[in-house]
Amino acid sequence: MAAPINQRMTVNIEGDFVVFLIGLRIYKYRMVHKWLNVVMSMPKMLKELSQKPESGFLGSEGKFGTIIQYWRSFEQLEAYAKDRSGLHYPAWKEFNTKVRSTNSIGIWHETFLVRAGDYECIYHNMPPYGLGKVGELIPASGKLELAGGRIKAKENMQPPNLT
Repeated sequence: MAAPINQRMTVNIEGDFVVFLIGLRIYKYRMVHKWLNVVMSMPKMLKELSQKPESGFLGSEGKFGTIIQYWRSFEQLEAYAKDRSGLHYPAWKEFNTKVRSTNSIGIWHETFLVRAGDYECIYHNMPPYGLGKVGELIPASGKLELAGGRIKAKENMQPPNLT
């Protein structure tokens, strides 16, 4: 595990990005034969994505039950979901054929499109975490000390357009 940074930090990430939340809930533990492959597919997909920077996958954070993923664009996230040569498609197909009607497991996801500068975050005594693992960690000082300054970080970090 990376060492905590004993300083207030925030994140700069260039351009728009996507936050994708995905999770599951097991209802019938005794039906493990129905849902185990679905559960075991996520770590494999994350490993596959981390080895393909061209996929647009920036990184992830989470534990069993909920994963936060960061993507460069929605189009790249959707392309991975539909890619028949990747690991997601067969896992999705298996879920829909074996698990969907059993009520043994539930899955969910939420997708958020984040426009450049329309986010705010703070980390103190934390190792790089979440968006801080995929963007550039910078000191949360000066105009970036308060949440209101960080939410407009894009305006605060770029030089003015002089043309």
